[in-house]
Amino acid sequence: QVQLVESGGGLVQSGDSLRLSCTASILAAATYAMGWYRQAPGNEREFVATISWTGDTIYYSDSVKGRFTISRDNAERSVYLQMNSVNPDDTAVYYCAAAATTRGIRQVAGVDYWGQGTRVTVSS
Repeated sequence: QVQLVESGGGLVQSGDSLRLSCTASILAAATYAMGWYRQAPGNEREFVATISWTGDTIYYSDSVKGRFTISRDNAERSVYLQMNSVNPDDTAVYYCAAAATTRGIRQVAGVDYWGQGTRVTVSS
């Protein structure tokens, strides 16, 4: 069982930057693909970014490509999401995700573990 704990959410203004962090409870999670999803009020949970356990395979959704950067530190059992140039459309609860495969992490159904979520609110 892997527990994921997110931090770093908050209220920011449009154009600001924000960094989300997620730490896994066990070192074995370092071999999992990790990622970030988000869910805005009234919407389904959507993929934001994923990174393989080696860090050499990264995917972004079109809506965040060029603004957000995902990274990980396996020694710290952590994954990060650097969010730049945020806008009100980025307002959502952001969830950390872990999956046994890089392919699985890219779909909600393929995620093995979820964090509890951290709220990001972007004011205009």
